[in-house]
Amino acid sequence: MTDAPDHPPGEKRLITETGVAARVAQIVEPSLEGLGFRLVRVRVTGQNGCTVQIMAERPDGTMTVEDCEAVSRTISPLLDVDDPIGRAYHLEISSPGIDRPLVRAQDFARWAGHEAKVELSVPLEGRKRFRGVIRAPEGGTVRIELADVKEGLPAAYDLRLTDIGEAHLVLTDELIRESLRRGSAPPGGDGEDGDEDDGAGAPTAH
Repeated sequence: MTDAPDHPPGEKRLITETGVAARVAQIVEPSLEGLGFRLVRVRVTGQNGCTVQIMAERPDGTMTVEDCEAVSRTISPLLDVDDPIGRAYHLEISSPGIDRPLVRAQDFARWAGHEAKVELSVPLEGRKRFRGVIRAPEGGTVRIELADVKEGLPAAYDLRLTDIGEAHLVLTDELIRESLRRGSAPPGGDGEDGDEDDGAGAPTAH
């Protein structure tokens, strides 16, 4: 398996936020790119009263604790000035985790050959949720080879990238080994299938 070439920080995300989280993303993304990082995801949750979780990484997929701290120092003042939350909140900066969200075409290319869960924003042949091995995107679509094939149904689907509403890698032993080999495995995971893990987070109260 070969690593996909790195893309610049400015590559647009296929999956973006709505509401308050979208406003936070709009505020922080230019500064993140200026520091050489890519925004992965923003979440605003009710944890600890209110928590703003910002997931970011370098173009090569790495994100250290020191990187999280540097990002926190830069974007905290921006959020304080603009105040998109409108109340006290905790800011958490983290790496994407091993079972990371896939939000750019490059993410699917980089992790081709690994298992992922994908949910479409619009149904394809009557279904929206898929789990299986992803292949490198081609022609605006990504192929997913299903882990559980039902009799009489296709074993693989070609999903339009623009129709994907949510996608993340599935934590497997192979994925852990590959993440360690690439040096992109952080201390924690994304927490999609369990409790949220802040990874290499740098929490700050506001």
